[in-house]
Amino acid sequence: MKVVVPRELTAGETRVAATPRTVKRMDRAGLEVHVEAGAGQASGITDSEFAEAGATLIEDRAALFAGSEIILCVKPPDPETITQMPSGAFLIAVLDPLIEHEVVTQLADRGVSAFSLDMVPRIARAQSMDVLSSMSTLTGYQAVLLAAMALPGIMPYLTTAAGTLHPSKVLVLGAGVAGLQAIATARRLGALVWGYDIRPVVKEQVESLGAEFLELIDTSDAAEDAGGYAKEQSQDQAAEQQRAMTAHLAEMDAVITTALIPGRPAPILLTAEMVEAMKPGSVIVDLAAERGGNCELTRPGENFTSDGGVTILGPLDLHCSVPAHASLMYANNVANFLLHVCRDGRIDVESEDEVVRGTLVTSGGRVVHERVLEVLGATKS
Repeated sequence: MKVVVPRELTAGETRVAATPRTVKRMDRAGLEVHVEAGAGQASGITDSEFAEAGATLIEDRAALFAGSEIILCVKPPDPETITQMPSGAFLIAVLDPLIEHEVVTQLADRGVSAFSLDMVPRIARAQSMDVLSSMSTLTGYQAVLLAAMALPGIMPYLTTAAGTLHPSKVLVLGAGVAGLQAIATARRLGALVWGYDIRPVVKEQVESLGAEFLELIDTSDAAEDAGGYAKEQSQDQAAEQQRAMTAHLAEMDAVITTALIPGRPAPILLTAEMVEAMKPGSVIVDLAAERGGNCELTRPGENFTSDGGVTILGPLDLHCSVPAHASLMYANNVANFLLHVCRDGRIDVESEDEVVRGTLVTSGGRVVHERVLEVLGATKS
């Protein structure tokens, strides 16, 4: 089968869906890999490296897609790219189908069978395909570095001839993959760290990293859905959480928020009044900025200082700031997924495999993913 890897066109996107290493893996599996010239440039991968790994380099984008059977992308394709995809082709990408409704509809109309890697079920055998976890690992790490650079002091405890420097206090809201990585990184930098999550099951994980688990309100296992994600809280629960947290915020030097709910706007964890309770010079890094932000004052894609002297950072696509490792991890996830679903030179979209059923969004000219159909139906009604 002909596998193609186009250059990403989204502004600021530095990743590529394949690396020389994954090209070799696909080649050994009998797949013929074609890469658009310059596709790996932003990740530091040269065309010659792809060629040495066995890929065919294509200059013309239309020629790249001609006769393609499997298309590997990072972001949802733009309308022009979709029109270049042959009907019956298979697309593997992060489509964000619960939000990108037009893309889903266009892919269905084009007759493309599209797999969305952000829908990979969180089961043990699919961990190597879990793009969200891979990228969250990087954003959690980078968030702490951003906070450290924005603080007016340093994070670790130091005793010097010029005086004692006390460690920064860091609070991480949300103990998923990004949150746990942020906790681990802040601890490595010498900060005193607290973690909070509405799911009590993660307390042990937070404490295992050397942080203290902040217990604000009574929660139960009902705060977690079947996929391991946090459920959206009721308004009463959110208000109670915010009241209980405000007293702790005044003691913190940095707060990193990571709470996201698939297909929904980010929940507000920090209100304007809560930010006012923080001391001047403190920092908020909002990793949920792409969905509006966990902080009421967050400006997605911007950094600014509030009237009370609190610096609020709203980074977008933070994983793109470390393109070499972001591409390495993403490409490995893609290759693991592709080699799982492609058996004996074909992809069976009718398979009952949980990974196939959980990620297949469009097939046979229609939307086939039940959850996506529910969201599309709710949007049209």
